[in-house]
Amino acid sequence: MIMVLNGPNLNLLGVREPEIYGHDTLDDIAGQLDDRARELGLEIDLRQSNHEGHLVDWLHEAQARSCRAVLLNAGGFTHTSVAIHDAIKGVKTPVIEVHLSNPHTREAFRHVSLIGQAARGTIAGFGALSYLLALEAAARF
Repeated sequence: MIMVLNGPNLNLLGVREPEIYGHDTLDDIAGQLDDRARELGLEIDLRQSNHEGHLVDWLHEAQARSCRAVLLNAGGFTHTSVAIHDAIKGVKTPVIEVHLSNPHTREAFRHVSLIGQAARGTIAGFGALSYLLALEAAARF
């Protein structure tokens, strides 16, 4: 099992700033991930929340369920959440940070990732393909 966790405002994908985040909805991405996971003999559990504590609880749950990995797009919490950073550090489950856009080409405040400082690796800037690339990496754990 691979958990795919999505943070605040990612429920608005396809509507919110499509020039930055693309036209794919979170449901579109879930379908793409399901198809590729099946090909890889894996199962995914995709979730989204606008609440920081849910993401922390789900990271703990990923370890309790012995998930192979977590793909985490923490949205705006990427740059602000010590709690999510600490949760990643506190679990043994590998976490791959995922971003649709490339934060380093955007506003300066997006250049620092507290999530990336704790994650196994980061895949960013490839739109919805970022999730599929992260799934490919997670399949090798």
